[in-house]
Amino acid sequence: MALLYRSSDFVNWVKAEKPFFSSENTGMWECPDFFPTDFPYEDSKFVLKVSLDDCKRDYYAIGSYGDPEDDVFIPDEGSVGFGDENTVCSSRLLMFDYGKYYASKSFLIAGYTPESRRILFGWVNESTDASIYTGAGWAGLQAIPRQVWLGASRKQLVQLPVEEIKQLRENQVSLPSAVLQAGSVAEVPGVMGSQADVELEFGDPMLEKAEELKPEWTADPQELCSQMGASVRGCLGPFGLLVLASQDIQEFTAVFFRIFKNVDKYKVLMCSDQTRSSSNLDYDKTTYGAFLDADPLVEKLSLRCLIDHSIVESFGGGGKVCITSRVYPSTAIDTEAHLYAFNNGTVDIGISSLNAWSMKKANIN
Repeated sequence: MALLYRSSDFVNWVKAEKPFFSSENTGMWECPDFFPTDFPYEDSKFVLKVSLDDCKRDYYAIGSYGDPEDDVFIPDEGSVGFGDENTVCSSRLLMFDYGKYYASKSFLIAGYTPESRRILFGWVNESTDASIYTGAGWAGLQAIPRQVWLGASRKQLVQLPVEEIKQLRENQVSLPSAVLQAGSVAEVPGVMGSQADVELEFGDPMLEKAEELKPEWTADPQELCSQMGASVRGCLGPFGLLVLASQDIQEFTAVFFRIFKNVDKYKVLMCSDQTRSSSNLDYDKTTYGAFLDADPLVEKLSLRCLIDHSIVESFGGGGKVCITSRVYPSTAIDTEAHLYAFNNGTVDIGISSLNAWSMKKANIN
């Protein structure tokens, strides 16, 4: 549970009479964060985020502060909060990041003004055996700082890397719109594949070809991504990027979409598949995924990937879904890392735009 304390001098604190928010059988909560999404905050939605130790994931709920006299957080109707004994650790819940991202904390730039930005920092730990990083003498890193705000639906948060990261871009490569034929792979040339920033949009898919989404597939999108990885051909998908890939495409991390027909609408699945990320068998190669709140009938599917040697941060749908992966290629390293667009579906996919930049080293004082 989360508890609320008040202080008038930041020295002496008084606990509220009621728990701020609680959810049974969800284990230990740590690194809580609570903030308004709008200015003025009196009319704002509020976000409560907790890091669940049992899951090593950061979950959040959107709701209202209610009557400040009650000192309780009230999730919106339909917001499932942090789960219960049946749904805890589920990838169907709202998360800051559906991959390897934990113990995050946000802060506000420019205070509670229309110009303010909420900036999010998060910890990305290792996917190697403890003996490996113990020998290396260090473990874990901070993800690229993100700006976070309430999405247009007002039902989820949206995140993208802070604008300042664009100062590290150089040697831009832009490819014209093209058709990515079924079963094809196309290299993006001229980019340092081990340290890059990539943005692309897919448009006008042949939606009538989408395969039906079975009801049981909706229960766990991460498990669905595991079962239907990049090597499993579908109709509309998998299509996306192969990052940190070897020249012979034997080693790669695949970040991709699949589009399904779901009753009278379409459902988009976003996955980050690490199963071929390294020839070393000792590394964790968990596949991550989530359903993306996007309607391909009226909007193009966008994907952005920040690649930095052993970390891939992926943002789908303009930041509606974020997936961070730690990967350790054996051959696709430094100048031997390549970048490819791919389509392993049976239907051609159109690329509306693709822009990629090699990234300079950060100048850290």
